[in-house]
Amino acid sequence: MGLPPAHATLICVALPGLAISTEQGQLTGQGLEGFYRSGRRTLSRCQVRVAGQEPLAVQARMVGADRARFMATLRVSADAGPDPEVVVERTRHADGTERITLFNAVPRPLRLLVEVALGTDLAELGAVASGRAGPELPASVHDSGLRWSRAGGHSAVTAQPPPTDALASAGLLRWHMELPPGGTRSVELRVRPDGAGPVRAVGRGAQSPIARATAAGDDPGVQSLLHTCIEDLQALLLRDPVNPADTHLAAGVPWRCGMAPADALVAARMTLPLGTRLAAGTLRTLARTQLPGTGARSGMIPGPRRDAGPHLPPGCTGVEATLLFPALLAEARRWGLPEHETEKLLPAAERCLRWLSTTVGDGPYVPDPHHGGLLLCETQAHAHRTAVLGADLLDSYGRPGGAALRDWAQELRATFREDYWIEDRDGGRPAAARTRDGRALPHLGSGAVHLLDTGLLGSGATAPGLLDKVQTEQLARLLGGPAMDSGWGLRSLGAKEPAYNPFGHRGGAVRIQDTAIAVAGLAAAGHEKEAGSLLRGVLAAAQEFGGRLPEMYAGQQRTAGSAPLPHPSACRPAATAAASGVLLLTALAGIRPDAPAGSVTLRPMRGAPLGEISLTGLRVAGAPFSVRVTRLGLAMVEEAADGLQLGV
Repeated sequence: MGLPPAHATLICVALPGLAISTEQGQLTGQGLEGFYRSGRRTLSRCQVRVAGQEPLAVQARMVGADRARFMATLRVSADAGPDPEVVVERTRHADGTERITLFNAVPRPLRLLVEVALGTDLAELGAVASGRAGPELPASVHDSGLRWSRAGGHSAVTAQPPPTDALASAGLLRWHMELPPGGTRSVELRVRPDGAGPVRAVGRGAQSPIARATAAGDDPGVQSLLHTCIEDLQALLLRDPVNPADTHLAAGVPWRCGMAPADALVAARMTLPLGTRLAAGTLRTLARTQLPGTGARSGMIPGPRRDAGPHLPPGCTGVEATLLFPALLAEARRWGLPEHETEKLLPAAERCLRWLSTTVGDGPYVPDPHHGGLLLCETQAHAHRTAVLGADLLDSYGRPGGAALRDWAQELRATFREDYWIEDRDGGRPAAARTRDGRALPHLGSGAVHLLDTGLLGSGATAPGLLDKVQTEQLARLLGGPAMDSGWGLRSLGAKEPAYNPFGHRGGAVRIQDTAIAVAGLAAAGHEKEAGSLLRGVLAAAQEFGGRLPEMYAGQQRTAGSAPLPHPSACRPAATAAASGVLLLTALAGIRPDAPAGSVTLRPMRGAPLGEISLTGLRVAGAPFSVRVTRLGLAMVEEAADGLQLGV
């Protein structure tokens, strides 16, 4: 059985709390609907009736990452005419709170019977998603509401003001309300696991690791995009149970509410302009999972296997996470991670680098540990970046191993440019992978964007890439061409490739993470036309999605009057999608900090594809940083740490 569709739901998030609703506002117990706490559905049904009628839904909208508002109307008099007499507003919060407010819109008093029917199955989210939730549980009257129990779980709903009647057999709470002309009356429901307090969301506290930066500019979409992305990132924060001071991002809602190592590292890297505390917490959390010992897997960050599309077998995300770890630490230091925190994480990074050296052995490439050691192009790009940035990190602290890593990276560049480049009459393309016997897999997918994502070194320099200049120019043309650029973002597989599917996760759908990496990489390499087109496409899609980008959506071609098609199984919000919004906008300014050297270099997109833009409240070297890019593509620092010098 497939996952139930989530694309049409409104999802309120403040982990570990969730509230999932349809646009009707009523929680009927169908599909994914309900309040959740730590993956268990604490309430599946919450249906409101007024004067024996179900209010008519007229509007549903998200008003924050953690709350939604539903508006409905009804007529209670037989001769009322076409105009509503009562307006019903419901504000639903991820923390398990719902406020129901009735407004009397007529110039006479109304006496109304308000009924709320409640129920739950106390099922785990996985059981709900697979259709194994089971029937509703019997209720009992408890305090000023109802209570449900099953082995391993309890849930209660309390109401304020207390109901006039509470009927356990029907799961029903009733109030007799009198509304004066123009008056309002409210009921607040609180859903809690038995004995539990309110949700204490990490992102809502004063100690959130994510800066609340703002954006403004000629394009009105930039302000709402950055605001929504930061709200979603705050809502997805989790504490490490081993050390609650360390926080990381959950992968996405509703399907992946826990840690996914590779996604957490990618998102932390993209959000370095919002501060280094998230990166530090993520690195410390994952360092505690690093495999010990002296075997072939020693030093790895474990991770599950992941689908790689129609042309490749599933890949090991543990390999990706292990390679991302040292690179994130090296770049976090450039953005301002304190030296003492970097030094404490250095041994874990060294173990990742030793794993890389051991895995490569005498060869130039990193194999996938499954399926006969397929040599993925994307993996070689991660490995090369990690070797170059890791060597720089080791040298900075006088640790051995940097020279050997640089030598290997240089060898990899030379062999990769020969082995992975497939010549054809259109100018050539990089192979998606090679088999151990040297056979190239030639399909063009978004994994190639990692060849542009080389990483940040000192003095505002970027690391060398695996492709030469001519090959990079050709890759830019391919990524900017109609087969890859859908007009809404970058397809994960070219539209002309065999097995292309516009809804395929890695077979043709637009993946926001890959599009953002492409925009940043293309801009850094000087290919601003292609970068600007992809950037404008994603910004247009974000507006169609109300600012909250899903992790993916259909890769169908954009046409006049069209809109991007949601993917029914996409997480929304998702950590990498929300973090991608940060990377997309900060790429416009080309911020390249070197906190240890006390400098920052700006390489803005000279074409200013979104016109003028100001980014305020970013973080560089642990202090607020604000920058403005003019319509002429000139960048100016408007706020920075004392003593931070502008590089050239």
